[in-house]
Amino acid sequence: MEPVDPWAGLAVRETPRIQVSADARRQACSRLMTGLSLAATLVLLAVLLIVMGYILLKGVPGLSVHFFTRLPAPVGMSGGGVYHAITGSLVLVGLACAIAVPWGVAVGIFLSEFGRRGRLGQIVRFTADVLSGMPSITAGIFIYTLVVVKMETFSALAGGLALAIVMLPVVARNTEEMLRLVPEGQREATMALGIPYWRTVLWVVLPSAGRGVGIGITLAVAGIAGDPVPLFFTALNNNYFSLDLTQPISSLPMEIFR
Repeated sequence: MEPVDPWAGLAVRETPRIQVSADARRQACSRLMTGLSLAATLVLLAVLLIVMGYILLKGVPGLSVHFFTRLPAPVGMSGGGVYHAITGSLVLVGLACAIAVPWGVAVGIFLSEFGRRGRLGQIVRFTADVLSGMPSITAGIFIYTLVVVKMETFSALAGGLALAIVMLPVVARNTEEMLRLVPEGQREATMALGIPYWRTVLWVVLPSAGRGVGIGITLAVAGIAGDPVPLFFTALNNNYFSLDLTQPISSLPMEIFR
């Protein structure tokens, strides 16, 4: 007769019990972490609702047509508005878009279509990534040294240039990523008809990714529209309405900061 292992039966009988115990612990841990995550979400939402409610409670009574159509009132007097700041922000953002959008889209097209593996493309891509992580105050100081000191005055032009530097790498990298999502078959089908590659990019690839490129531009505009830091060293501020690009100009971020 073959020898019988006295521990074999015990091992078989104990395995399901150990497995059930481990499953119970995992389920309990899962429920605990789910509950903690839900509690953290509710706390954050509660804080957000409190902040938004306080802003609405204090801010809505002060809103009026005059607030958006008048200049600031003199010190010590009630009333006034932010018409000059709204106009100044539109001027600064418009200047930044006029500079950054064409160059950013062009750089994105180059990185996606012509410089994917070349050394120049790697250098441009690395530079764009470095600029994306650069603090906006650095752009302000750079334009201050390059433009404000030379012109001997703060100006809307300097502010637009500083915001364009912050906006440019975001537009470029987003454009590159959106163009890479366009299927290669579209490029090949167009070139099979004898159309030059540069026309394929402009007439087929770029329109196909137009929605994504537009969303990236919108996000870049949102990023610079509320940033007052570069404007401290470039556009500064102005208590009066002004559209002169060679003089200081007001903006909503600077007015809110003040």
